[in-house]
Amino acid sequence: MFGSDTNCVVVVGAQWGDEGKGKLVDVLAERADYVVRYQGGANAGHTVCIGDTQFILQQIPSGILHDSCTCVVGNGVVLDPQQFFDELDGLRAKGIVTQGRIVISERAHLVLPYHKQLDRAHEKSQQIGTTGRGIGPAYEDKFGRRGIRVGDLRHLDTVKAIVAERVVRANALLKLLGSTDLASVEAHHELLERLAPRLLAMVADAGQVVYRALKQGKRVLLEGAQGAMLDVDHGTYPYVTSSNTTAGGAAVGAGIGPTAIDEVLGVVKAYTTRVGNGPLPTEAEPAMEEQLRKLGGEFGAVTGRPRRCGWFDASVVRYSVRVNGLTGLAMTKLDVLDTFSELPVGTSYTLNGDLHEEMPSDIRTLGQVKPRYEVLKGWQRSTGGARRLADLPAEARAYLDRLEELAGAPIRYVSVGTRRDQIIEVS
Repeated sequence: MFGSDTNCVVVVGAQWGDEGKGKLVDVLAERADYVVRYQGGANAGHTVCIGDTQFILQQIPSGILHDSCTCVVGNGVVLDPQQFFDELDGLRAKGIVTQGRIVISERAHLVLPYHKQLDRAHEKSQQIGTTGRGIGPAYEDKFGRRGIRVGDLRHLDTVKAIVAERVVRANALLKLLGSTDLASVEAHHELLERLAPRLLAMVADAGQVVYRALKQGKRVLLEGAQGAMLDVDHGTYPYVTSSNTTAGGAAVGAGIGPTAIDEVLGVVKAYTTRVGNGPLPTEAEPAMEEQLRKLGGEFGAVTGRPRRCGWFDASVVRYSVRVNGLTGLAMTKLDVLDTFSELPVGTSYTLNGDLHEEMPSDIRTLGQVKPRYEVLKGWQRSTGGARRLADLPAEARAYLDRLEELAGAPIRYVSVGTRRDQIIEVS
């Protein structure tokens, strides 16, 4: 994706998240100078396998696994400081050099323990399917103009007074929600005193850092979390996350203008998954769903929750192409389909006899539609050793060609396994 006229690339999930963005970012980061995480928090995990070692990255950008990359946590992120340092220390224990390679935006908001307590209490009544990591309440505080930003820690006494008031407010709400798990002012103050010096050592005006890098001709990769269908504006609301996961959020969350972006790569699985509640039109029948889950290892990187599994939904990906302005696709987990003799592909929907080529925006309608399937022939051979398109079975190439046609965007990469080398770059 990087070239003489391409210095800034966005990588987004084009389905419901868990598409394998971590591996794609890891591969592209080898050619990048900066990798920027632009939204979300510790509710998302990118899994990268290097040899026999597996890395699960929740808040630190995937570029940390390449010594030449500087990693930036953008202003659009809500940062859980305790989890961040647990992750950082875990990387160091595995031999990854992190010193001087991470920049945290002074404008990023903090996720504090009371946010997590509120999140868990709300989830008991709402059943949205959140991870309980405090992401929603932290964004609520941000847009309610009562949040704490990383840069505010320079004035710790003032922050501690504000947090004490926030904890009192949170406890009142927790009681109304019937929770007995109340927040402690003292515990919050101890956390901030302990972590503030480490955080402030990494703080900068991250937008300026990225802007200057681009002006110097550096290659910058903007990395999103979750997927387009979980975007708070464009996803299957209310079964969404609390930030803009689509490419439009990349410029805002990184602190640069949209004209700085040259390419947008959408990552899609060769089938479909989602975690949590909400509609999933092409969800497979239980026996086939379990087979997909087992073959694909479809369990959440952060929570371990089993993912719901189904067939490729072209209407979802077409929609994602449109709302993200995708210039290319990266198809992951093609190898998971190696053993199937037939592969249904959802091409459109029907409802009460009416044809819907596009994904309905109304959540109730989307929950009622029936997918129209086109059944393609499986290849029933291993694809894990393929390193060129020509190495793939003819049926696998035909499958990719049809998905590309239905999606309306070119496939640039095909992943056929978890290792770094198991990826095909389409020329």
